[in-house]
Amino acid sequence: MTTFIDDHDAIEAVIQLYIGGASKGDRAKPQAAFHPDARMFGHREGKRVDMAIEPYFDLAVKAPLDNRGGYRARLVSTQVFGDAAVAILAEDGCWGAVSFADIFSLSRFGEDGKIVNKTFAHTGGEAPRRSR
Repeated sequence: MTTFIDDHDAIEAVIQLYIGGASKGDRAKPQAAFHPDARMFGHREGKRVDMAIEPYFDLAVKAPLDNRGGYRARLVSTQVFGDAAVAILAEDGCWGAVSFADIFSLSRFGEDGKIVNKTFAHTGGEAPRRSR
């Protein structure tokens, strides 16, 4: 049986996989973090984004968030509810100038937690032309 601290540490480890993969264009890390049926929703520069997670991995490889340096991410909140959890991540310096707030829904599958949904808000900056 896990403890409250163990649960939070496990969530942070899953989010760190997302951060490591998205920031450096490493497909294997976010693939390990997300459930294969996960989806992503949000807005970027006024355009709606609704997609399965697999195409997102292609985008992360093509345009890593830290491709211009200065990327920072901080896990600002985690909430655990039995086998479900929510994590909120703040990201700054994506592609050099863009900021996002990410809300991840996680679910436990056996012993492992996986991200089942990413909802994001574009909170500032404009993406460079080549990362669009």
